[in-house]
Amino acid sequence: MPRDHRPAKSIRVLLAEDRGTVRGALAVLLGLEPDIEVVAQVGTGDAVVDAALLHRPDVALLDVELPGMSGPDAAAELREQAPDCRVLILTTFGRPGCLRRAMEAGAAGFLVKDAPVEELADTIRRVLIGETVVDPALAAAALSAGPSPLTTRECDVLRASADGATVADVATELRLPESTVRDHLSAAIGRTGTRNRAEAVREARRQGWL
Repeated sequence: MPRDHRPAKSIRVLLAEDRGTVRGALAVLLGLEPDIEVVAQVGTGDAVVDAALLHRPDVALLDVELPGMSGPDAAAELREQAPDCRVLILTTFGRPGCLRRAMEAGAAGFLVKDAPVEELADTIRRVLIGETVVDPALAAAALSAGPSPLTTRECDVLRASADGATVADVATELRLPESTVRDHLSAAIGRTGTRNRAEAVREARRQGWL
């Protein structure tokens, strides 16, 4: 018989998902749980911290890929500014690199979106009481995949150039010399086994390294 993880009072939940229909559906389904209350909904990563500071949720459900700031990056900000808020990352595709980034950012759980709502609700309850909950298949894949080959600065340069920004644009944004940006891009292309920076960005995203 499964353990009952339900607390005595309602769990306050912040939901961050860029697709309004998905966000609304999740909010409705979670709202049907007698011990869960969705107190805030946002559509971008850079709105997460402000919403958390305003509404003081117990648990934040963050999509791994959010405009403005990724789920793992938002989790890292929450760890600094709202340390009492537990973070659960949701993803459509279970990429091992995303799991590693999420755990490094302080997330307490990582779950695929197609999990039944009952499983999601139980996971919310479990992370609230201090457990770390990770999809078993994804955890096994992450262990076998190994760490990202990219350095932190190479990831920064790839992210900054993802939307077609020039080397000069990236250099200005990151406050680096253009020669340094080129060096990092070249290294990233080599580490990802691709032919150019556009392919490097796609491969890094596919692997969950960005």
